[in-house]
Amino acid sequence: MIDPYPWLEDVDAPEALRWVAERNTETLQEWGDTEFARLKDAVREVLDSKDRISYPGWRGDGFYYDFWRDADHPRGLWRRTPAEQFRQDAPKWDVLVDVDALNAAEGENWTWSDVTVLRDGYDRCLISLSRGGADAVVVREFSLRDRAFVADGFVLDEAKTDVSWQDADHIFVATDFGDGSLTSSGYARVVKRWRRGTPLSEAELIFEGDADDVLVSAHHDQTAGHERTFVTRMIDFYRSEHCLLPPGPSAQTPSSPAGALVRIDIPDDANCDVHRDWLLIRLRSPWLGHPAGALLATGLGDFLAGRRDLTVLFEPDERTSLQAWAWTRNHLLLVTMTDVRTRVEILTPDTSRWRREPVPGTADFASSWIVDTDPDNGDSYLLASEGFLQPATLSLGTVGGGLDVLKQAPGFFDTAGMTVRQHFAESADGTRVPYFVVGGTPGGPALLYGYGGFEISLTPSYNGVTGRGWLARGGAYVVANIRGGGEYGPAWHRAALRENRVKAYEDFAAVAKDLVARGITTPQRLGINGGSNGGLLMGVMLTRYPELFGAVVASVPLLDMRRYTKLLAGRSWMAEYGDPDDPADWAYLREFSPYQNVHPDRSYPPVLLITSTRDDRVHPGHARKMAALLRAQGHEVAYYENVEGGHGAAADNEQAATIRALTLEFLWRKLKGADTGG
Repeated sequence: MIDPYPWLEDVDAPEALRWVAERNTETLQEWGDTEFARLKDAVREVLDSKDRISYPGWRGDGFYYDFWRDADHPRGLWRRTPAEQFRQDAPKWDVLVDVDALNAAEGENWTWSDVTVLRDGYDRCLISLSRGGADAVVVREFSLRDRAFVADGFVLDEAKTDVSWQDADHIFVATDFGDGSLTSSGYARVVKRWRRGTPLSEAELIFEGDADDVLVSAHHDQTAGHERTFVTRMIDFYRSEHCLLPPGPSAQTPSSPAGALVRIDIPDDANCDVHRDWLLIRLRSPWLGHPAGALLATGLGDFLAGRRDLTVLFEPDERTSLQAWAWTRNHLLLVTMTDVRTRVEILTPDTSRWRREPVPGTADFASSWIVDTDPDNGDSYLLASEGFLQPATLSLGTVGGGLDVLKQAPGFFDTAGMTVRQHFAESADGTRVPYFVVGGTPGGPALLYGYGGFEISLTPSYNGVTGRGWLARGGAYVVANIRGGGEYGPAWHRAALRENRVKAYEDFAAVAKDLVARGITTPQRLGINGGSNGGLLMGVMLTRYPELFGAVVASVPLLDMRRYTKLLAGRSWMAEYGDPDDPADWAYLREFSPYQNVHPDRSYPPVLLITSTRDDRVHPGHARKMAALLRAQGHEVAYYENVEGGHGAAADNEQAATIRALTLEFLWRKLKGADTGG
């Protein structure tokens, strides 16, 4: 196939932007009517609600920090409050950064990205701000004491940057240092140590990766008595080298390994975590007799000395996987999942074994997760729990005690008469694929959501927007836990990697067919939605299984798998999808790449494509070109491109409400009146 629309890859070209403006106008003229406006207002009410839960973070100084958006502060506030205040119904927040006020003062369109606080004194931090929601950020030093940016402090120009404090006068920086300093994926290839008061050009080289690596970074552990610096070389999306940087000069490159870096000798596809004297290793493949998905513990010093006395903290089975862990000062919290239902345990290291006990009070919820811990100072933790029909609860726990409910989120829709059911579909190769069905009436409209990639799990969660805009209207909402995700650990993910990618698509199609077989909906009334990798899933469903669906929405999607490695961060995902420049890989990629599989003589369900001009992760050219091709061939396609938002497609709640309402209204109108053939 000769690409007819390469000019749409030029993000800011006048011709491309005119095309985008024309498509946006067409879409809003067709869908932006009174019904859409009412739905958008209902969505915005959820997003802006002052009663929704704040999920704070702990920095170690006794305050609860959060970032908050509402109708009065569309770009948001970074703020904090003392622990005793947070317990109140209306805490008194100390605003540290008002992004809207900052934009007004500087004539910018900043969105909040990240912050890293210096733990020595907790009076300085490095704030990352993004223009329009892109991944690229500027970094500026901020004084928590003065509530102002530091004059002559650390400042980094716009780039895809990673920073970490070493001490008050030194930071580790991985960024764009000029020609040759980026990987082919567009991330930093070089990490340096920058001393206060000196130009960035004089920063000390710490590590230099290869051009074909994904990225490199350095992180300093500021734990008193355990200070150390870790350097990570990310070889591909699932393989990394983890090293310790001893004090003193230590510049090193992969081709010249004579420097002082000390490698933590674990498999390069394993994850590791260090807490005080402990080293945790989570396996993605079998190692030393332990299965993929296991979590192992050992003493860091012993491991570096060559001893391999490993304690198994978690071992998966065919139904159970490890989802997350977090340290308190003296204990380890584990979140495991069995058939997509979570369980939280507390593990305590002892001289001869690790004791374990369940976290009380979480059994009634379908999903629980650790919001934060304070591993420097104590054994408390913040835990959130929710379900599809259960608004979230935020609780404070302390190891050895119970859970104290701090906040309860409001309900945004009437759940009376609604149920949650879990079913299992049988995929083409006989694999059982779990999925959840929420609400709905037999044979009515249903919205099926999926992702299926990068070992990311989809767990039950309360969504007030979907509740108001879909469930309250009588539609069924369905979440498919297909292969490629992490619901059953690394094996579930690996089963849909590269040449096996089609397994994820067969799983999703199997769920669609099972919904019809159970009488939950009909093909004409079944809509689907997904974003990013899930947007690729939507594109494959559109072109490979068009007869199964009545309407499709794909957000910030990957669609041109022939060109994806040439566009922005695409090369970083080759471990997931394959290399289209390798004939063997292209042989399977071409079979499902949506852009290469659109045909004028096939019938497709109506599709809405959504993206962002400022998405610097998944190139907007994917959605642009797909819309242009479908349009040229006479297929029904709507297109909307937000000018801001980055990979999230929205920079504030107004933009988010527009996109969410557009998605739900498009699907509802296309499916509600569909002919069922009965």
